[in-house]
Amino acid sequence: MISYADYLQLLPKTELHCHFASTMTATTFIELAARYGVELWGDDPETLFDFTDLPEFLVAFRAAHDVLREPADFERVAWEGVRAAVAEGNLRYREYYVNPQYFAARGIGYRDVMDPIIAGLRRAEADFGVGFRIVAAINRRDSPESAVAMVREVIEQGIPEVVGIGQDDLTPENTEDPTRFAAAYRLAASAGLKLTAHVGETPTATPDAVREAIEVLGCDRLDHGYRIVDDPAVVALALERGIGFATTPVSTTICSGWTLDERHRLRAMIDAGLTISVSTDDAMFFRTDIGKEYREGLMALGVDAAAAKRIALAGIDISFADAATKARLRGEFEGAFIALDALLEL
Repeated sequence: MISYADYLQLLPKTELHCHFASTMTATTFIELAARYGVELWGDDPETLFDFTDLPEFLVAFRAAHDVLREPADFERVAWEGVRAAVAEGNLRYREYYVNPQYFAARGIGYRDVMDPIIAGLRRAEADFGVGFRIVAAINRRDSPESAVAMVREVIEQGIPEVVGIGQDDLTPENTEDPTRFAAAYRLAASAGLKLTAHVGETPTATPDAVREAIEVLGCDRLDHGYRIVDDPAVVALALERGIGFATTPVSTTICSGWTLDERHRLRAMIDAGLTISVSTDDAMFFRTDIGKEYREGLMALGVDAAAAKRIALAGIDISFADAATKARLRGEFEGAFIALDALLEL
């Protein structure tokens, strides 16, 4: 027999909200920073990521991109990140957010980033059986024109593994403002790319950002979205449109200062019937992993085994994987559920 914590740890999992640069370990981050002369604010892995809010975290997030320079760096981080996630939480499929604009600012081209990442992920898929897709993410600190140029390159390059676009970071005014990039989204939609966006994430965000991402940008799913519960009309809109949410419980305790308990907005989203998946967001920076998000995050939210299985399956349903991949994963997950249910201490 196994405990409920072990049950959550061993559930097969997807991860739909994972920033590639954050799949590094702290030791790798420090090692690469030293190699390339990137000055950090400390060298102790235990205290390096003591953040007080989202803007402070984003400074470190940008620095993580600065230590990835050579093809071998990208490929190494890709492979090592998958291996760790399998060990930490039985990861079976993952979608990565990659920000081409961060690297372009340092003269590293789109293919110079994507090709070694994909090579590392393909090697990890062969070694560990973990599938993947990539979302090219707009950096909201850059201009709307830069976002259009980035999306145009995604379309022109036509890399099969890059299946969608998103938007992350914050604007120069430290806001979300999703419709600032509406032209880039229209272009992506015209090319058949999947659409997502970080919205409703911070204490100062509003449910209007969630509504705009659905109605104006036409997003297929959303990242975070916690402020949606502040407006029942937006909840109803998301339910009507079948919008899923890639949520990250642990990060909300750092970026928003919310306590993980049954009063959390994420629990309210679950109770409202919204389709929820669970991810790490930025594992290195938030000292988390996909196992912890289930084992500690879902337990703190008061989620039972039946709901945990629905969350795991939702990660398949709202993924940007093709139909055959979704069918295969669902069969694997359902089989694993039967085995784990038989072992769960009731």
